[in-house]
Amino acid sequence: MPLGHDTADSLSTMAALINTAADHPDALLTPADLDEFLARERFSGSRTHTAGELRAVRHLRTRLRQLWTANEEQLAAGVNQLLRNAGARPQVVRHDEWGWHLHCTSPAAPLEERLATEAAMALADVLRGGELDRLGTCAAPDCSAVILDVTRNRSKRYCDTGNCGNRQHVRSYRSRRAATQKTVRPRQ
Repeated sequence: MPLGHDTADSLSTMAALINTAADHPDALLTPADLDEFLARERFSGSRTHTAGELRAVRHLRTRLRQLWTANEEQLAAGVNQLLRNAGARPQVVRHDEWGWHLHCTSPAAPLEERLATEAAMALADVLRGGELDRLGTCAAPDCSAVILDVTRNRSKRYCDTGNCGNRQHVRSYRSRRAATQKTVRPRQ
């Protein structure tokens, strides 16, 4: 079952937020970094542009990382907690270039609450649809990024944060090549 547009979009933003911690150095060190992230993700609503807001989003990022790899029971409990903490009140809205969609907080709610409820609603859809296997982590041994697999055949293995897939393919190629060169003896 394919993920709905709202769900896929929210999960993509959630993965991007989580993966800001996979970078070295951390990609969310200043309020300006947060501004840049939110602009890139086209996340709207009120902002305080303070260090406190940044701390709250970084704290949420840690919690979302835990939920991304949680089992069904842990994920359900975590989703419910996020929704409770944000005082979620679902409403259908239309803004900017988006058609009708669901928001669970007002645009004036604190940024971390809006991010948390968007993530919680998307994760709830993943749970309800039995699509937990679409959430994963990068298969590269030297990468800690998360992945969202929206492919039809659920074959995504590597993240979008760097060149993990390319690096792994090159390593495999070189390993295979080295193995064949060892088994082929030069003619004399």
